[in-house]
Order: sequence, then C-alpha cells, then structure tokens
Amino acid sequence: MGHGIAQVFAMAGYDVWMRDIDEKILENALNKISQSLRKLHSKGRLKEDPDLVISRIHTTLDVKEACENADFVIEAVPEILDLKKKIFSEIDSIAPAHAILASNTSSLPITELAEATKRPDKVIGMHFFNPPVILKLIEVIRSKYSSDEVVNFAMELARKIGKDPVLVKKDSPGFIVNRILGAIIHEALWLLEDGYSVEEVDSACKFKLGMPMGIFELIDFIGIDVVYHMMKAMIDRGAPFELTELIINLFNSNELGIKSGKGFYKYPAPGKRVKPSLTPLAGKNVNSIEILAPAINEAAFLVKEDIADMSDIDKAIKLGLNFPYGIFEIADSFGLDNVLNILNGLYNKRKFKIYEAQSNLKSLVDNNRLGRKTGHGFYNYDVTVEELDSIKIIYEKPLAWIILNRPDKLNALSVRMLNEISEAVDKIEKNKDVRAIILMGAGKAFCAGADIKGFDRMTATDAFKYSLMIQRTFEKIENCGKPVIAAVHGYALGGGLELAMASDLIIASKSTLIGQPEIGLGIIPGAGATQKLARLIGVFKAKELVFLGEMISTEEAERIGLVNQVILDNEIEFIARKLGLKLSKKPPMSLMIAKYVINYGKDIAEKIGKIIEALGFGLVRSTDEAAEGIRSFLERKKPKFS
Repeated sequence: MGHGIAQVFAMAGYDVWMRDIDEKILENALNKISQSLRKLHSKGRLKEDPDLVISRIHTTLDVKEACENADFVIEAVPEILDLKKKIFSEIDSIAPAHAILASNTSSLPITELAEATKRPDKVIGMHFFNPPVILKLIEVIRSKYSSDEVVNFAMELARKIGKDPVLVKKDSPGFIVNRILGAIIHEALWLLEDGYSVEEVDSACKFKLGMPMGIFELIDFIGIDVVYHMMKAMIDRGAPFELTELIINLFNSNELGIKSGKGFYKYPAPGKRVKPSLTPLAGKNVNSIEILAPAINEAAFLVKEDIADMSDIDKAIKLGLNFPYGIFEIADSFGLDNVLNILNGLYNKRKFKIYEAQSNLKSLVDNNRLGRKTGHGFYNYDVTVEELDSIKIIYEKPLAWIILNRPDKLNALSVRMLNEISEAVDKIEKNKDVRAIILMGAGKAFCAGADIKGFDRMTATDAFKYSLMIQRTFEKIENCGKPVIAAVHGYALGGGLELAMASDLIIASKSTLIGQPEIGLGIIPGAGATQKLARLIGVFKAKELVFLGEMISTEEAERIGLVNQVILDNEIEFIARKLGLKLSKKPPMSLMIAKYVINYGKDIAEKIGKIIEALGFGLVRSTDEAAEGIRSFLERKKPKFS
C-alpha cells in the first residue's frame, strides 16, 4: 500500500520520500512502482516518461532524512495502534512545525494518533483504497482535534492527486466503508449460523445484489486474519458487531483464505486464487434485504450522528466496495418498510444491538417515506401517482407501475378495473419516458380472479360478451410495444392468472398460490386460460389445472414453466424493479420486434415463423439501435440505447 501511495503522489508531480525498515523492501517497492508506471504508460494512461516520475521518488531508511523537510507525511505501517502511535510521536519530533501528519489506517482512531503528538490539530486520517493507483476513493477523517484548515487542505490535496475524497466528520470506528462492510460481514456470518451455506450467501450477494464478488469470497481474498483484526478493532471501540465461532476458529486455525489455501473456500494451493463456482439459483432462498439491512441501519447511524453525509456514504460504497448503487439508494429500492421489518425480526430473534433501528430510519417509515415506491425515502425521486377508481398508475422513470387497487376485494377484476387497465396501457404505451411496465396488486394479493358479483344475473350472451371484453383487455397487454412484467404475490387465481399470463415475464413470491378454480363454480376460464395454458405448459398439465381447479405453489408453477422466477415474499418489489430497470437498458425497438415475433410466431408453422423472424431481423438491423449495439461491441464499450 505504501509504495502505491508514493506512486500516486509522484505521478501527480510531487517529490516523495519513501522510508522503510529494510533496503530490500525499498528496492522491491521501487521495482513494483517502475513496473506499474511502464504498464500505465504502454496503455496510454500515463503521458509522462516513467523514468521522470521515478526520479521524484527518493528512498531512505532514516526517518529524519525522510521527514525533516516534509510538508505532508503519510504513515502506512501495519494496523497496530501502539506501533502507529510510536511512529507519530517520532515523526512529530522531526517534521517541520507546519507539516501535516496523516495516517492511512483503515479503522484505527485518528484521535488517539493525534494525542501521541504535540500538533493534534495537524493530524488527520487519509485512508487510501487498494490498489491506490487504480481506486479513486480516499476517506479523509477528521479527528477530535483536526483544524478546518487541515481538513480542507487534505480534501483539496486528494483532488489534486486525482482522487475523489469523502469526509468523515467525526472519528468513528471503521469510518465509512469498513463500518458498512463490517455490518455486511456480521450478517453474512450469522446467516451461516441460520443454516445457509457459504455458496448460497455469496450467490445472493453476486446475483441478487450485484456485488462484484460474494462476501465470503471477498473475506478470503482480503485475508481472514485482516478481517478478524478489523472487526475486533471496531468492536473494541463500540461498533455493534458480533463475531461467530466459525470465523474465530478459522482465524485461530490459521485458515486465512487464499493466502493459506483454505478459508471459507478451499484453494488449489496457498496463494493460488480460483473463483468459486456460483449460480444464481443457489442464492434464491437467501433474503437479499436481510444481508444489507444491518448495513443500512449502520449507514443511517452515520448520518444521524453527523459522522458523514448521505451523499458521501453512497459515494464511498460505490467507489470503495464497487457496489453498483450506494447503500441508501439500495435501501430506497428495497422499500424502507421492508428494511425496518427485517431489522425488527432480526432483533426479536437475536437481540443484538446492531438490529435496533435508528430513529431517522424509523421516522422515514412513520412518515410514509418508504423509498422509490412513494417517491420519497432517504432521497427524493421523480415519481408521480395517478389514482383511478380501481387502479393506480405510478410513473417512476423509466418504469410505469400499474397497481390493481381493490385490496379489500383481493383485487378482483371488475368491469371498471378492466377498462382502467386498458386505458392505462394505451396511455403508458404513448409515454416515451417509460421503457417497461410492471403489473402488481395492492394489499395481500395480486388478483384473486374476476369479481363474480353479477354472474348470477348474466345471460349466455352477456357471459359471451364479458369473456370477449376481458380477452380484448388482456390482448392489449400482450400487444403492448413495451415489455410487461407481472409481479405476483398472494393469489393469482382465475382471471388474475390470465392477466399475469398476458404479460411477458412473470415473477412470483414464494407463498403465492396459483390456479384456475372456475370449474368449482360450474364454469370454465373465460379470459384465455384454456388456450394459453395449453401452449405454455402442455395440454395435459393445462387440463389438470382447469379440470381440478386446484391451486398450486409457485415452485410447482416454476417447475412446469408457468412463471419465470420465484422470489422471497418481501423481495418481490425489489426484484421486479431490478428486472424492469434491466429491461429499460435494452434496445426498445428490438425488444418490441422480438416480442411480436415470439408472440405471433408461436401459433403458426415453424417455417413461416422463421420467415417472420428473418423479416424482423432485417427491420431491426436498419435501426440506430443496431448501429449503436454493433459499434459498441466492436469498440468494447457498453451500448447506450435511447
């Protein structure tokens, strides 16, 4: 780490003295710096001659030679508080009176280091992230004594060397990144105690949450000894984490991860990293909200105690942990009510302090500021709600939600609701800001079927016309040029299941019950189920569902191909949004053509269907979307489809 920091400053034009305890260590550091500089130069990321940069780096074994003329000193010795305090005291006696003394510690208290000097106002934390040449983040940590002048200087210096600093306004265990990471590690360890496997938790981290690697994969990569000491240091200074016997035993057994050849995973040999084989399916039963709920609570604590600003915390998580979103952005996407419910459940289960919900989090929930779904949470969002008699339309650019809103009737389909759904689809299809539509039900159910009030007064002709009307409404969803997701929970029965089948993708919560129970009323499905089910799951399974009228689980529905994915109950909205946002980044014209080719091609001869596909291929090839996609592929960059 130290030689990387020296390289960063030298690349920014500063003269640097690099001091260590052994000449071989310094020689090795210079070799690594030279290799790094030449590699950067060959890739065009360093314009200056590498030899000129190296000429600005001086090495010495003598602390006095290194520090006696320094303006700014950065300490980067091992994370041992007494060692750091001794070094700070020594540097303080040597460096000029104006010099600022900084520590690269990742979790030790800056205030205690400042107290080891006679210039506490000029001591500050400046935590780089590894590798410092590549990663942009620096945590600048104010101690109890740091002057405003010194803090501002450190922030500006970080920017001058090409970094993106965040300010930790109070000296707090773990600062920002390690405090949040510690909470994630805490919960991951306790999920193992609940019976989940390492692979299941890591799969949920990677594929549900979009983390660059699983949390246990990361711990093995960092080193179990490093993580253990980091967690202990934070716990000893008041962080509310609880270690499990498993990680303590791994540490005591010297099973330290990649470096020892064994940790949470096994490796071919010490130091030989092999990525674990993880699949999305492995983590399907691990609640992704639970993994991050304690971290969200800790982030709320940092804001409540004015340790860091919300924007800096989110920046730190994205730059320091390489998360796709900040922790508060993720919380708002989860739904803060869901986060609070998880925390309350965990507290009732384990009684750990980390699960005691912070007052600012509880206040947001009490005031119905639940995140993206209400337009307000930790952040404010451009969300507009249009309330009709029996549905709500929520515009959350680039998504539109159609919410069936008769919760007291389990969202039974009335004629008015069907008309409003039809009008909503027409309206949303014309909205260029909307790239995907999500169908969902308010309350305890997606939709329990048709509202059978009035069925007893229907004539045969009335029933025929009613059936055609429902079919036309659902066909409008099928023919919509935008992708439609049905996010199903509670019940999807009769017309509710037929509504879901009109969508392009169906995700369903684990406890949902699905079925076509009309036969029990002495009638048959009337909104297309007899035809759709036969095409989706085969004639015999279709007959079983329709003839018996029995409800099936979503696991069975997934097994037979009736739903795309089964989701844990309180993840349904989060996963629906995530899927909708993923679709919104795809080329809209190509999605529409693919949808039409699949929908209309499935009912005709394969040869004719292939001709339709070829025509569709020719059509989309002529679009700007295709030009952007092909060009981006050849230039090895991500396409941006408008």
